[in-house]
Amino acid sequence: MFKISRKRITIISVSIFSLIVVVLALGLGLFFITPAKEGGSDQVIVLKEGMSLKEVADELERTEIISNSSLFMLWASILGYSRKIKAGEYRLNSDMPPIMILKDLTRGAIITHSITIPEGFTKEQIAELLASKGLANKHEFLLLTEDPDVSEKYGVRGSDLEGYLYPDTYRFSRGLSAESIIHVMVNRFWSVVGPLKVRVSETGMTMGEVVTLASIVEKETGRSEERTLIASVFLNRLKRGMRLESDPTVIYGITNFNGNLTRKDLSTPTPYNTYFIRGLPPSPIANPGLEAIKAVLYPVKTDYVYFVSKNNGSHYFSYTLSEHNKAVNRYQKKRPKRH
Repeated sequence: MFKISRKRITIISVSIFSLIVVVLALGLGLFFITPAKEGGSDQVIVLKEGMSLKEVADELERTEIISNSSLFMLWASILGYSRKIKAGEYRLNSDMPPIMILKDLTRGAIITHSITIPEGFTKEQIAELLASKGLANKHEFLLLTEDPDVSEKYGVRGSDLEGYLYPDTYRFSRGLSAESIIHVMVNRFWSVVGPLKVRVSETGMTMGEVVTLASIVEKETGRSEERTLIASVFLNRLKRGMRLESDPTVIYGITNFNGNLTRKDLSTPTPYNTYFIRGLPPSPIANPGLEAIKAVLYPVKTDYVYFVSKNNGSHYFSYTLSEHNKAVNRYQKKRPKRH
């Protein structure tokens, strides 16, 4: 009987194994350079932060961007890309070979959306704007901004991040977490305002007090030339122990404000009713821009302690109560009375 030596068996086994490996490698390589379907149309795919490689691959197969999720996962793992896929919104096509798709996913070739956060927006308004653009869940965003642990993480003293969500134009991709968006906005605040820390200390105020007063200035006027005057009035009132008597602070303290500020509202005690409390409210009432913050840090020197709206976007400033009352009578007599 013909006997095959052990050495010959080993050689044959290795050869067969090598052939299998070569065939598999060729098949895998062919999969990676072959589009799932020619002539496919572009699709927008959103990969959320925290998705595993399997979840990504399954989503691509479900939308027919790739033909086999298992092969995609295997090749991505071999190349060491399994943890390099970036979250975001992608425009992909089944006519793209998987190797190009993986390249886009790992280099973060995401679709971004421009969004402008106006100066003076509250955290709730920001959350609503982000939600309307499909960029964040409003409830999740607000929960994070109101989490003291998150505030502490960013060096913010206080219970929430109101005042530190810097108003600016950003580009965000769908699929980013609310935490990532907050991270960008708060870091933007510190990059802009951080260089002013020395001036903050020179004023004798804390950063929180500066931001709080700047938020009030921001809500009181939309005119850049008036910001330093408004800041001067409030600083003068604080020095004299006078109440700030700012309508925007009262409004901030009203749950579900209906747009009609009444006399009852002004006389109802809340932590933010500066007709009732003395000094600053406990925290910012909005997110101020750089100019409002600078207005508090570098106010014009005046003796004004009163101002009243002239109903054209500007204000009349007064030194005395009698002068102020005359201005109120002049500019406010045609306005509907508060009930």
